[in-house]
Amino acid sequence: MEELSRALACNFAVSQDLNSPAAPHPRLAQYKSKYSSLEQGERRRRLLELQRTKRLDYINHARRLAEDDWKYTEEEEKEEEEEVGEKADADGNQEDMEVEMVKKLPRQYANQLMLSEWLIDVPPDLDQEWLFVVCPTGKRALVVASKGTTAAYTKSGYCVNRFPSLLPGGNRHNSATGKEYTILDCIYNEIQQTYYILDVMCWRGHPVYDCQTDFRFYWLHSKMQEESGLAEKSRLNPFRFVGLKSYSCNPASLCEVLAMTFSFEVDGLLFYHKEAHYNPGSTPLVGWLRPYMVSDILGIVVPACPLTSKPGYAGEQLQQRSGNKRSKSKQEGPADDPALQDGCYELEHLSTPRAEASRPVLEDGTCQMDN
Repeated sequence: MEELSRALACNFAVSQDLNSPAAPHPRLAQYKSKYSSLEQGERRRRLLELQRTKRLDYINHARRLAEDDWKYTEEEEKEEEEEVGEKADADGNQEDMEVEMVKKLPRQYANQLMLSEWLIDVPPDLDQEWLFVVCPTGKRALVVASKGTTAAYTKSGYCVNRFPSLLPGGNRHNSATGKEYTILDCIYNEIQQTYYILDVMCWRGHPVYDCQTDFRFYWLHSKMQEESGLAEKSRLNPFRFVGLKSYSCNPASLCEVLAMTFSFEVDGLLFYHKEAHYNPGSTPLVGWLRPYMVSDILGIVVPACPLTSKPGYAGEQLQQRSGNKRSKSKQEGPADDPALQDGCYELEHLSTPRAEASRPVLEDGTCQMDN
């Protein structure tokens, strides 16, 4: 039974999204994705070009999320049908399909979050054009504060909680007009009763979906400083709201942050391209790594500290793979491949459960980063 479990873990993929963190890291696993015909770097380039020319109706989209109003007009439905027809008449090139952004914004509350991919192809401009955020262990949540209440939704669109908050529009006292609403991308940590804010899509009725990442992060932190009491629990704010800091991706900054002590259990690192807009769905413009992968994937020397030490399950998986390949390598030469030495992350999943509580990662599971 244990051998069957290992075999399934090596070959089973939870998601069909390209380079989804719900599956093992493609560079460090035993399989290669059969549907990846474009390199990650090339898809990044095409997505950046496409977002410069594409503009979606984010104002009405944010209003629908805030008011739970999904009644499309006949004109909108006709436009959607025309878009589907144009897509069907295209040449059907698989590579173009991989980089094409979704032309229709998702209806209702499912698939509203921007999700990451494993960081595979390291961008040559990582230290100049990228930021990273240290993410706590928890569950991704779409938080909508509107009409005097605050609702938290899972990635699949299920409402898991309603409560008052001090977010603009989040309680009856600060939502007198009904026109102020806030939409946030958060990680909820149940133990700390805290929503850690990853990103902002709308603040006080002003959508920022089509703004660049560095501006959205600046906007979020400047606006949070104007709202008192968000980081404290109270009758009108039963859950804390804490903004996550972003850092430069240069090697010195990475090493400094990895050596820090955080008030939460660290799950991993999300890497954001500075020019990326907030687009619902999986995107190569947001990358995900566990902290102990930084050295091998990014090729930098990191300090020896708890975050960079490899967990026990990574070593056990490495021994299993090394044992299987050592017999084959005897005929070809010594088994001294660097990829097999101290750092192969087979079976690695986003927020890998501990051995004593191993269970499958759910659709509305931890950051992962769904990432």
